[in-house]
Amino acid sequence: MLEEHTLFKKHITKRIDLEDSEFEQFLNFFSTKIVTKRQFITQPDFVPSHRSFVCTGAMRAYILDDSGNEHTIQFAIENWWITDYNAYIYQRPATMFVMAQENSTLLQISHEKELELKALNPKFETFFRIMAERSTAYMQRRVIERLTLSAEERYQHFLDKYSLMVNRFPQYTIASYIGVTTEFLSRMRKNRLLK
Repeated sequence: MLEEHTLFKKHITKRIDLEDSEFEQFLNFFSTKIVTKRQFITQPDFVPSHRSFVCTGAMRAYILDDSGNEHTIQFAIENWWITDYNAYIYQRPATMFVMAQENSTLLQISHEKELELKALNPKFETFFRIMAERSTAYMQRRVIERLTLSAEERYQHFLDKYSLMVNRFPQYTIASYIGVTTEFLSRMRKNRLLK
């Protein structure tokens, strides 16, 4: 079994129990995609046809505001999923860019294949339900943190929760994720070093 498939199996079976034959059936609905740094897999105005599991590498989803400023919505490293979920689920034009921050290997499933897969086995549908629930909870936490925590607290939370990402993504992307300017993030980092 390929290393990517072993990683994927571990990820899936952590959430649902599958026989080896069921995992093989599940895996057969996915295709491997290699993307290079700065390559887009989703862009605004195009309907995203896939959701992606990151086997290796790092991805980022972001939007542009009317002034051309980037706002990072999601990061994804190994063992994470990424797409423009609203556009993917409802099969409408994307509003986000999803870009490779590093050379990456992805396992992708198309929207049509996902619907077929869910219909094959209740366990498969359970897996995607669990992932949807986790994603909803994550987004709710982000909104609440953005509304209730100070910039310093949001940055500390990011460092505590996502320490593996700090050196893999540029500072301006982390700043946009926590809702501050790059200059403000630089000042926070400098102040921390002086303490």
